[in-house]
Amino acid sequence: MIPLLQEIQVLHRSGKSTVTLMLDPDQNRRVVVKKLAGVHPVYEKLQALHHPYLPEILSVKQGEGETCMTEEYVEGPCLAAVSLSERALTRAFLELCQVLEFLHGHGILHRDIKPENIILRGKDAVLIDFDAARIHKPEAEGDTQILGTTGFAAPEQYGLSQTDIRTDIYAVGILINVMLTGRHPSKK
Repeated sequence: MIPLLQEIQVLHRSGKSTVTLMLDPDQNRRVVVKKLAGVHPVYEKLQALHHPYLPEILSVKQGEGETCMTEEYVEGPCLAAVSLSERALTRAFLELCQVLEFLHGHGILHRDIKPENIILRGKDAVLIDFDAARIHKPEAEGDTQILGTTGFAAPEQYGLSQTDIRTDIYAVGILINVMLTGRHPSKK
């Protein structure tokens, strides 16, 4: 039987997606329901994977040019909203690298690493928001869509070549610089 979810609030709405915080009264927990334009096969792959620094994907339905998925709600502030010691930031960066190594080992590229997509669940750094993610295709010469956050996206995300694991590594470098210095490396 499909649980009857109760809407708590819309977290984000755009022309391409709606993200809603819901209550699953049967499980007495909050979940996130995303309705995304287009097909997002990465969510189906993520549903079969489990890692302590990823939200659990509970369900994925795709059809008629839309993806609807339900995932665990990760409670806590995003990395951008807190001031952490260098030691705590280092721990978060190491956890981010661990989860990226795991994802890359399964052929998944996140492609949108930024402080807003890292939630601190207690002391653990959880990587969220896989809307720009894709499954790596080594034979392809380029990506079909240009996605990512300006300032964190690697040059290849602007159509210069195909994204690969170096795309996420580039964004981690920018993230570390921004979080440790308080400014983007392009700024003097």
